[in-house]
Amino acid sequence: MKFSRNGNENAPEINFIPLIDVLLVIIIFLTMSTTFIKSSGLEIALPTADAPHSTAQVANEINVSITASGEIVIDNVPVADKNVDTIVAALSAAIPAGADPAPVVVINADAQATHQKVVDVMQAAQAAGLPHITFAIQMQTR
Repeated sequence: MKFSRNGNENAPEINFIPLIDVLLVIIIFLTMSTTFIKSSGLEIALPTADAPHSTAQVANEINVSITASGEIVIDNVPVADKNVDTIVAALSAAIPAGADPAPVVVINADAQATHQKVVDVMQAAQAAGLPHITFAIQMQTR
């Protein structure tokens, strides 16, 4: 029997070469299986409440209010029927005579109003030849 006083002869050692090989294969696999998708976003211009309203802007606006119960009021005139054709007729009647640039349709919808009513007003504005639509905002002070 051989008894060695120096215990370093048979010391276990870690072989890093197979570990590095496995990690390189995993990195290559993850790199090749990754997909890069460009998701398209909707770019919109949000309204700001910084500038004071001028009288020229107010004269070239059509104010549309949508209540929580779904009633539609165009320039303080309630719309009798709530279908899109009636809203188109009411918006066409609200266009001022001789309006060179098309007036801006300002939609002021109640928080409890359905989205379908807002979409109906937007479709009616497009059908009436009013391409400029904006939404009224309410500033909250804290």
